[in-house]
Amino acid sequence: MPSLAGASAITVPDFALVVLIGASGSGKSTFARRHFRATEIVSSDVCRGIVADDENDQGATPDAFALLAAILDLRLKNRRLTVVDATNVRPEDRRKLVETARRWHARCVAIVLDPGEEVCRARNAARPDRAFGPHVIRNQMAALRRGLRGLDREGFRQVHALRSEAEIAAVTVARERLWTDRRDEAGPFDVIGDVHGCADELEALLDRLGYAVTRESRDGESRYRVVPPPGRKAVFVGDLVDRGPRVADALRLVMDMVEDGHALCVMGNHEAKLEKWLDGRDVKVGHGLQASIDGLSAESAAFRARARRFIGGLVSHYLLDAGRLAVAHAGIKAEMMGRASGAIRGFCLFGETTGEVDEFGLPVRQNWATAYRGDTIVVYGHTPVIEPAWLNNTLCIDTGCVFGGRLTALRYPEREIVSVPANRVHAEPARLLGPAVGAQAEADNLLDLSDVSGKRIVTTRLLPSLTIREENNAAALEVMSRFAIDPKWLIYLPPTMSPCETATEDGYLEHPREALDFYRREGVRQVLCQEKHMGSRALIVVCRDEDTARRRFGVAGGLGAVHTRTGRAFFGDARQQDEVLARTGAALAGSGLLADLDTDWVLLDAEIMPWSAKAQALIAGQYAPTAAAARIGLHALADALRRAEANGTEIGDLLSGTTDRLGRAERFAAVLRRYAWPVTTVDDLRIAPFHLLASEGQVHADKPHAWHMGHLARLATADPLFRATATVAVDLDKAVEVEAALAWWLDLTAGGGEGMVVKPAGFVARGRRGITQPAVKCRGREYLRLIYGPDYDTPEHLARLRQRGLGAKRSLAFREFALGLEALERFVAREPLRRVHECVFAVLALESEPVDPRL
Repeated sequence: MPSLAGASAITVPDFALVVLIGASGSGKSTFARRHFRATEIVSSDVCRGIVADDENDQGATPDAFALLAAILDLRLKNRRLTVVDATNVRPEDRRKLVETARRWHARCVAIVLDPGEEVCRARNAARPDRAFGPHVIRNQMAALRRGLRGLDREGFRQVHALRSEAEIAAVTVARERLWTDRRDEAGPFDVIGDVHGCADELEALLDRLGYAVTRESRDGESRYRVVPPPGRKAVFVGDLVDRGPRVADALRLVMDMVEDGHALCVMGNHEAKLEKWLDGRDVKVGHGLQASIDGLSAESAAFRARARRFIGGLVSHYLLDAGRLAVAHAGIKAEMMGRASGAIRGFCLFGETTGEVDEFGLPVRQNWATAYRGDTIVVYGHTPVIEPAWLNNTLCIDTGCVFGGRLTALRYPEREIVSVPANRVHAEPARLLGPAVGAQAEADNLLDLSDVSGKRIVTTRLLPSLTIREENNAAALEVMSRFAIDPKWLIYLPPTMSPCETATEDGYLEHPREALDFYRREGVRQVLCQEKHMGSRALIVVCRDEDTARRRFGVAGGLGAVHTRTGRAFFGDARQQDEVLARTGAALAGSGLLADLDTDWVLLDAEIMPWSAKAQALIAGQYAPTAAAARIGLHALADALRRAEANGTEIGDLLSGTTDRLGRAERFAAVLRRYAWPVTTVDDLRIAPFHLLASEGQVHADKPHAWHMGHLARLATADPLFRATATVAVDLDKAVEVEAALAWWLDLTAGGGEGMVVKPAGFVARGRRGITQPAVKCRGREYLRLIYGPDYDTPEHLARLRQRGLGAKRSLAFREFALGLEALERFVAREPLRRVHECVFAVLALESEPVDPRL
């Protein structure tokens, strides 16, 4: 039972429910304010004031305590130490508080303040707002003393009784971290799976991880001396013992590493059982325990005592690296991390069981990881699998070494799997090893609407937080649910692109000088000018084979997908898509790109030409009628004006003006024709890829744009379907290179080209205010007729168009760029699809923001 003695110093866990117990006037509120932050105190009097504007309105007590309970529930849910300032003298009042603490796995601490009944009476008499008789204090004191010795049975792990004014005034309150809380340790770590007495394999794995392991004699005992790689520390997931041939050495090695500060270790269920044997308690010898008994019986009594102390000091789990990593033997739920309770210990040791046993006599376990939604990475063991695989940000690394499998470690934060094979089968498993628990793609078969709906704040590497409004998200969900391709292929959506500032050159709305000057002002010195193709943006994800598509994307059948920048199928004819994917895969393999990248899949960002291949309906319904109507109408008007002039009618400048407008309409139609040619087969298409966005294990945003263009040009040599994109590298400090780029743009656009895109040489570049625009487009004079109309470049129209604002467009491009890269990084890191789609949906949601579509 916890001590009821007074204390000059009280230590409480940094996460706990602290219940102050005392009669009215005992000094609870003063004590709370002295030792705890104001935000940590939940006072019944303050709650009465909130609900009734009067802290002494006893009629408001039910509502006040309902509010107190709600605040307490939310604070404990969020792992906040909370102090309840109320009389709390009756067990029935305390029971609800303890139940809430248990629900959130918070330690319960009782601090009893008893300065004496006379002191309480005197204090209340001095307060005019406390108009109640002395019997109230007497009854409260009697209730307090009746229940004092039963506080431990109510669930309080610590009870501190302060029995005088002097004790209350002199006491200090300090805080200590829970043993599970190692958030201040950032690693890097090597998390090692279930050893089960396989000391040979453990030594080999440590060697492969870079740990120097030697054995020596210290104080008459054999000890291990381990030198880790600089800065690294091992973390063991438990089950060091049982079944294997060298249990004592496995224990010795881990104990020495822990004692020397080179390792951490959590408790496994096999350690828990061995602890009972070491304590001399009755225990059923099964599941490999005999191997531990035999191994430890051959050791000295001092070694067994040391092993008993070591096992007795193991904790249920560790929360590491600012809460980014949790290690537990059988796993842990998000709401259990960094907390302590019997329920947490049981879950960490055994996982979530149904209470049933299977045909092998083993517990039937529920796969808790399928429902895990936490941001913290959870690494665990306990249930052996053939291969470790990620599932919802969790990883099982018990690969059954003792059963002839492998001993596996996760290098964190690198997320690298390192393993060594078992020397032999040391023990026969009761059942076959399970499949790769990860099967993330299979677990993502059903997406939860709540993972992407409502107002959301998305955190990305490039931007700390991005707010996605609920109404924008609703529009994105409408598109995704009705028009999008299979969402498992949607691992990225590209950003929009801003044009350059309005040109100052006569007759131009856009000119490349402004694009180059933009990056110069941002402090970017090297840029790449890239030909802008006259096609439609497309994302091409292609797998080496159908097995890769099933294993990596969870899609049965098919090699990949081709989709638009809004997630819709690019091709209306599935056979065309299949042929494009097959030829893309063949070109990737034939050019050597798949081998060079060591990948089974690739995501490409490309332009597919002609524009009419995707936009035929738009051309037929909007652009072509505009061109035809303008030409027919203006031809007729010009003919009429000529006849009128021939008949002697004074028409002034009407004919020349009409002829000029007709010329603009003709140029509009000519531009349109360049964007359209007949497409009957895939051979009529041309694909110009310009970003090699991602492949297995890599997001290629760390490569310069020249690397992307150079690698992708190899596709054009493998298949004429592909076209290499022309580029010009520019040093903005060299005037000759700047002028060459301007001339190149003029030649491109004079020959009918759309224009060019100017990008920083690096894929991600920093400007004056952080990450700068990923690209700025500069479109040719004739192409802009399609965007703004045939007569856009007349002086009066140009003057108006030059007032356009680019701020909203550039903000949109910047945010979508950050979200797109974040989505790719999450997918490549094998995070759950819901995490990837959080970013993909956000890009689509931002597209519904009101921005001039002509920009």
